[in-house]
Amino acid sequence: MQKRILIVEDEASIRDMVAFALRKAGMEAIPAADARAAQLAIAEQVPDLILLDWMLPGTSGLELARRLRKEDPGREIPIIMLTARGEEMDRVNGLEAGVDDYVVKPFSTRELLARIKAVLRRSKGDDGSGNVEINGLRIDGPAHRVFAGTDAVPIGPTEYRLLYFFMTHPERVYTRAQLLDHVWGGSVYVEERTVDVHIRRLRKTLEPWQLDRMVQTVRGSGYRFSASP
Repeated sequence: MQKRILIVEDEASIRDMVAFALRKAGMEAIPAADARAAQLAIAEQVPDLILLDWMLPGTSGLELARRLRKEDPGREIPIIMLTARGEEMDRVNGLEAGVDDYVVKPFSTRELLARIKAVLRRSKGDDGSGNVEINGLRIDGPAHRVFAGTDAVPIGPTEYRLLYFFMTHPERVYTRAQLLDHVWGGSVYVEERTVDVHIRRLRKTLEPWQLDRMVQTVRGSGYRFSASP
């Protein structure tokens, strides 16, 4: 099935260049010049992925990402941020807002397409297809949903994959590099700092049910998922 990609970019030249590359790659490109147009497009038909420019007029891309992550259906749509801001803190801010990946301008369409395909593989792959339960925290793999007791837990796509990996490999310590390899895939370049950002987001997701304690930091080694304190 043709993938539907929403391009949220106020610069027409960049928007048209990306749309042309997407169509050439067999994808459907949906253009939007600002946050309002993007939200209208999502309401009309949910895209498979969003390319989101950081510096949009009015509501910024960063703020739009935060809004989308707060409610369905935006919570589950993978987002790649397009940004001229390449500093580490800027990238961390984007990841903490709920972005799954980022591409720094200027970029080649070849790099962008590779990133899109990698994120789509991660979000729609086979990982997370089983059922698993630990201490009242349950993953319904076929539905791609998480429950704390009977409560549905709102969770983003990257945090879902991270939680699924942890819950299917409990009581073991994994380094950041190992988590990147298992959760993000070894062929994708992502900085190790990215793991820390998503660990914080996963803990924040589980905190209302006091389940965040199961995601444990092992000083000097990495992270472990454990039902024991």
